[in-house]
Amino acid sequence: MNDTALVLRQVRFTNKAFWRNPASAFFTFAFPLMFLVIFTSLLGGDVVEVAPGVVIEEDRYFVAAMGTFAVISATFTNLAIGIAFTRDAGILKRTRGTPLPAWIYVTGRVIHAVLISLVLIAITAAFGAAFYAADVPTGTNLLQFLVTIIIGATAFSALGLATTAIVPNADAAPPIVNAIILPLLFLSGIFIPLGEDAPQWLKTVGNIFPVKHFSEASMGSFYGSPLPFEWMDVLFVAAWGLVGLILAARYFSWEPRK
Repeated sequence: MNDTALVLRQVRFTNKAFWRNPASAFFTFAFPLMFLVIFTSLLGGDVVEVAPGVVIEEDRYFVAAMGTFAVISATFTNLAIGIAFTRDAGILKRTRGTPLPAWIYVTGRVIHAVLISLVLIAITAAFGAAFYAADVPTGTNLLQFLVTIIIGATAFSALGLATTAIVPNADAAPPIVNAIILPLLFLSGIFIPLGEDAPQWLKTVGNIFPVKHFSEASMGSFYGSPLPFEWMDVLFVAAWGLVGLILAARYFSWEPRK
């Protein structure tokens, strides 16, 4: 069996394992929609200035923002926590002892996470169009949006794998992973629109990390003009993904931590 067939088989096995945990699968899809309803109920109904002279309704803002959150949750959060649990259970160690190449297993997990991200984006966009009159990207915007999502999902998957290196055990995985990503979600304007009048230090900190750049590229490609879309944001996210890949290749552990 060639490598492509092995990767596809691993993706299929990963998908079966995903759906055999219906509670986890349900909340993976429910969380973005739940947060979308909550945030639009509490903070919607107004406009936010996302660029100099460019305003957008907050309801529509949160549709794109929760799509970004869905991708990060399906890749970075789920992979980092899931890998930590399978590592502690000895599954990774046993997998490493089989004839299956290690890179096939990891690639299968990443591809599955990216596919789940695309499904989540489709669901969020459809929900936003149905209930918040949010536009759905078409033409060039759609192409830019798909490229942004795929690169972002792959980059955050690599960062999730790298994060497992600092997770000592499965019990510590959720608090460590959430402690990393939750502050960035706030600092990057995912949960609360920062607007142009936000404190400068918030913008500076947010610009260092990939979450804000991923959010801005996603929103710019999702809605198009007059919202700005910059390929540099996508390249910045890809660069962080490359760093995550290098760190994961160097420090990823297949055996439970002592």
